[in-house]
Amino acid sequence: MDSLLKHMVDMTGHRDHTMLDISVISAVQELARASQTRVLTLAQVRGQTFVRARASIETGRPARMEESPDPASPGEPLSNYPALAHCIARHELNADMEDAEGRHTLWLPIWLGDKASTCLEIVHPTPYTSETIHIIGGIVSVYRNFQNLLDYSERDSLTGLLNRKTFDDQLAKMQQASHAEPDGLTLPPGEPERRQHCEEERQWLAVVDVDHFKHVNDRFGHLYGDEVLILIANLLQSSFRAQDRVFRFGGEEFVVLLRSTTLGNARRIIDRFRMNVEQHDFPQVGKVTVSVGFVSISSYEAPVVVLGRADQALYYAKSHGRNMSCHYDELVSGGLLHAIESNDTAEFF
Repeated sequence: MDSLLKHMVDMTGHRDHTMLDISVISAVQELARASQTRVLTLAQVRGQTFVRARASIETGRPARMEESPDPASPGEPLSNYPALAHCIARHELNADMEDAEGRHTLWLPIWLGDKASTCLEIVHPTPYTSETIHIIGGIVSVYRNFQNLLDYSERDSLTGLLNRKTFDDQLAKMQQASHAEPDGLTLPPGEPERRQHCEEERQWLAVVDVDHFKHVNDRFGHLYGDEVLILIANLLQSSFRAQDRVFRFGGEEFVVLLRSTTLGNARRIIDRFRMNVEQHDFPQVGKVTVSVGFVSISSYEAPVVVLGRADQALYYAKSHGRNMSCHYDELVSGGLLHAIESNDTAEFF
């Protein structure tokens, strides 16, 4: 009981989706004595549901955020998980499956109304007892309620991305982490874009703007314009890493906070997203492109300064051909952009 109460206190103390995910799988892993617990994202892309892991924990290992091996992919088709697919189709509370080796997998969709965009997956070497399922059900109920509260306060209603009012808090966290490991999370080892100590790692801010978006609204109407924004939001989420943060600032403007990486990797990640948009076929509209301005984040500068510099780089990209990404410091050092001093309260333009 003490352990359960401790986990409940930990879960309810967070105001961040990432830390809430870490807390819930840590609680379930310990209380259910599971061999593996994962948080799965259920994403709709062109009418098809895909499954992608966003956090996991295994016996003897710390909880960690997950990254897709192919960031451009929305994940595995839900049809690869027939028991879960049947559960989702019937709006059931859970699904259980035993594999050929006798391991049991329990799925618990997190229902918010009639939709489930998140699911817990728990792997256990033996069948689940009714007591274990009861405890897990209570944890899921608390998790669902907090997911709902965070989504309501933090998310843009159209795209599901983080909204502008959460930006200041997230940027402050990144400024605090500019000389330390981000959020103290253990990230999976491996890909070169995550850890290259031969080049200085920094935090980055990128401003994304949809090119000629007014033309899309004027020609095709606002319904298709909204669909373009939703699809670009999906491409943002699949192109950037699990530890990065993506915001809709309003209209056709988005902001991305990239956590600890090098300039070379930041550029590759941003250009990967830009090319994913360029290569995407938007229904009715056809081809759409985006322009991006980005800058490194300093812990000593006010948010308005950092954001203003990224805006300057974006403005340069928009006025020099569009469908390109520009780094503020490179533009300044190359004499293509003049640095503008700020009093920390004024906008740049």
